[in-house]
Amino acid sequence: MKVLIAPDSFKGSITAREAALTMQQGIRKVRTGADIELIPMADGGEGTMVGLVETTGGSYYEVEVEDPLGRSVMTQYGLTGDDGTAVIELSLASGLNTLTEDEFDPCSASTYGTGQLIMHALNEGVRKFIICLGGSATNDGGSGILKALGYQFLDENGNRIKSGGISLKDLHVIDDSHVTPKTREAFFQIACDVNNPFVGSNGATAIFGPQKGATSKMVKELDEAMEIFANRIEQKTGQSIHQVQGAGAAGGTAGGLLGLLNAELKPGIQLVMEAVQFEELIQRETFDLLLTGEGKIDGQTASGKVVAGLAEVAKRYNLPTIALAGSVEGDLTTLYEKGLSAVFSITNGPMSLQDSMKEGRKLIEKQTEQIFRLLSLTYKS
Repeated sequence: MKVLIAPDSFKGSITAREAALTMQQGIRKVRTGADIELIPMADGGEGTMVGLVETTGGSYYEVEVEDPLGRSVMTQYGLTGDDGTAVIELSLASGLNTLTEDEFDPCSASTYGTGQLIMHALNEGVRKFIICLGGSATNDGGSGILKALGYQFLDENGNRIKSGGISLKDLHVIDDSHVTPKTREAFFQIACDVNNPFVGSNGATAIFGPQKGATSKMVKELDEAMEIFANRIEQKTGQSIHQVQGAGAAGGTAGGLLGLLNAELKPGIQLVMEAVQFEELIQRETFDLLLTGEGKIDGQTASGKVVAGLAEVAKRYNLPTIALAGSVEGDLTTLYEKGLSAVFSITNGPMSLQDSMKEGRKLIEKQTEQIFRLLSLTYKS
C-alpha cells in the first residue's frame, strides 16, 4: 500500500510536519511495510513559511527589522531548498501579534519591516518570492514595504510623507527613481484568500480596519487615503487596483504590491501546491490513498483550505482522500463534491478544545491507526 500524507497544521496543537509524522506512526502500527511519503502542507497563511522550508529542505534567515510601530525586533524569513524562493509571512514583522491590544494603531502602523525582510533577501540574490498575507496590524496599502524597496511617496511640496495609511491622504507623487534593478527583476507571488477590493464598502479598511482598532471615523478617513493611493498608482502605471478582487488583503498590501511590483495574486493553497509540486508528484507516483487533515473541517473548508485544495487535485487522478480534523462541523457536501472521500474527527469522546489540542499527537495517531485497521480489510498488500 502506498500512502501520501499531506496535512496542514492543527493550529494551536502541532505543526504540519508533526502531524504528518504522527499519522505515519499510526499507519505503521497496522501496516509496517506501507510505502509512505510525507509532504507537510499549508494554505498560504500562518505556518506556510515553516511548511515550505521543511518540505523542501530549505533554510531560515534571522533579520532585525521594524515592527508596525517602528521598534526594532528580530524575526525571520525562509528560503526554499529547491529553487531558492523566499517565503515571507507578513504577520511576523507587521502583524497584530507583534503588538498589545492597546497599541493597535491602523492609522500609523506600517509594513516597512516586511519590506526590510524582502530587501534582505534581494541582497542575498533572491529574485522569487512568496508573500503570505494575513494577521496584519496595518492599513497602509503595502506602502511601507514599497518604501523599504526604494519607492518614495511625496507630498505636493516634494517632501516624503510619514509612515502609515492615514498619511497617504497627502500623497501627490510616487517616485520610483531609487528603486534598484534587483527589485524590478524580482517576481512576487502573493498568497491571497480574500476577495475584498482595495477601497469601498467591502474594501480593506471597511472590512478589516475595525479589527485593527479603527473607529468609524478612522475607517472613513483611511479609506479616503487609500483611494488617493490607488489613484496615484493608476496615474503612475495606468493600472487601477481600486476594485481588484483580493487587493484589499492585509490592509491593502496585496493591492499596493500588485500595482507597483512585478506581482500576481494567487490562492494560498494553489501557491503551496505549486511550490511543493504536489500535482506532479501524484502524476509521477501511483498512490493508493491521500491522507490529509487540519484543525477544523466545516462548511468553510471548501473555500481555499488545504483539505479542499488537495482533494480537488487528487480527484482528477482518482486518488481517494481521507481527512482528519480536531473538529468536524456543518454541511460538508461541497467538500465531498470536490473529491473528499471521508473525514474523521480525532476526538474520541466528550472533550474540551483545550484538551483535544493538548492531546493532538496521541489522538491523531490513534484515529489514523483505526482508519488503517479498517482499510486493511480492503488493501491486503
